Amino acid sequence: MSLVAVGLNHQTAPVEIREQIAFAPEHIGKALQQMQSDLQVPEATIVSTCNRTEIYCGMPDDKTANVINWLHEFHQAPQETFSPFLFTRYDRDAALHLMRVCSGLDSMILGEPQILGQIKQAYREAGESGAVGRDLTLLFQSAFNAAKQVRTDTAIGANPVSVAFAAVSLSRQIFGDLNEHTALLIGAGETVELTMQHLRANNIGKTLIANRTVARAEKLAALNGSEVITLAEIPTRLHEADIIISSTASQLPILGKGAVEAALKARRHRPMAMIDIAVPRDIEPQVGELSDVFLYTVDNLKEIIDQGIEARQEAAIQAEHIIASQADTFMQKMRGLNAGTTISDLRAYATGIQQTSLSTAMAMLRKGEDPEKALQYFAHTFTNKLLHTPSSQLRQASEAGETEIAEAARKLFKLDQQNQNKD
Repeated sequence: MSLVAVGLNHQTAPVEIREQIAFAPEHIGKALQQMQSDLQVPEATIVSTCNRTEIYCGMPDDKTANVINWLHEFHQAPQETFSPFLFTRYDRDAALHLMRVCSGLDSMILGEPQILGQIKQAYREAGESGAVGRDLTLLFQSAFNAAKQVRTDTAIGANPVSVAFAAVSLSRQIFGDLNEHTALLIGAGETVELTMQHLRANNIGKTLIANRTVARAEKLAALNGSEVITLAEIPTRLHEADIIISSTASQLPILGKGAVEAALKARRHRPMAMIDIAVPRDIEPQVGELSDVFLYTVDNLKEIIDQGIEARQEAAIQAEHIIASQADTFMQKMRGLNAGTTISDLRAYATGIQQTSLSTAMAMLRKGEDPEKALQYFAHTFTNKLLHTPSSQLRQASEAGETEIAEAARKLFKLDQQNQNKD
């Protein structure tokens, strides 16, 4: 059995290829069942996101070509469509790759944390489909442990590298824990949606979404349990918000100095963080002149992002050392498991011979034959049968020039040491 990783990602394939090979969530269970039944792959897990489709298998490595052929057939695509973009990894390299993915080192945005949750979900789905066994359990648990150590021992995820992440990180720097604070998001586009995800990940207490098109805001709010208000309602609700993050396509400012002054008065001058990530700006620059207002623009965030990228690159060097060590530890455990299987099979083989020889010896005793003769028969028969196959294999290997097998046998049974003891 080997561990095999087959797939493609944003580093090996353009988006038009990635979208063709992606697995819809409702098809993954069926795909795993096909791999087990049609390909006789004992263990498999499918990871399919917008940036990658990767299959991790526990199987004989000579079946890799079968998996690649099946992948083309499942997506009804000719071999030349995906093959130039596919990669394969085996054993330690497969483990190292998965650990890098889980730790965010292989992501489009270095150190992003979302991929770990996606990998865990893929692993759960494979487990529910009965496609995870001993080897993949050890592989994925080791990868999750490596990712945890990377997050704990390095600053890989501590520094913002996207506008949305930077905006939320800045809010945390101002307010600390966000669980007792309210955020007002103005807009309902992709940036606001990502900002909402980061706010939720940081346990924001309450969120309001204001957008020109209410239906679009309601769609986003339904995913996050937020309250929707209209743009016209902002002046009357602004005082509720500790954090305002705005990203619209408006050509004119959404928030002026007068509305913010009124909100501060209603708040009894409790501070407000206002983060304007729109171009043109949504918040009048004069708002920054007010006391108790922390106003930031997208240019301020760019400085934070640049610093974050540099810090993450430094952290990534540390993370690579951690993962390399974790991959070595994983392989030691795998070799231990494989040795355990071999030892178990060897003991079962010896026990089978023992029972057969013992049965004949016991029959001799029941017939009244000399006990010494029965014991000699048992010892002679058991030894000959136990050593017959290994002796035959050693002889054939030596004749074929495979001297390393004879050397391994001498080491395994400590034959040189036994001979020294005789002397």
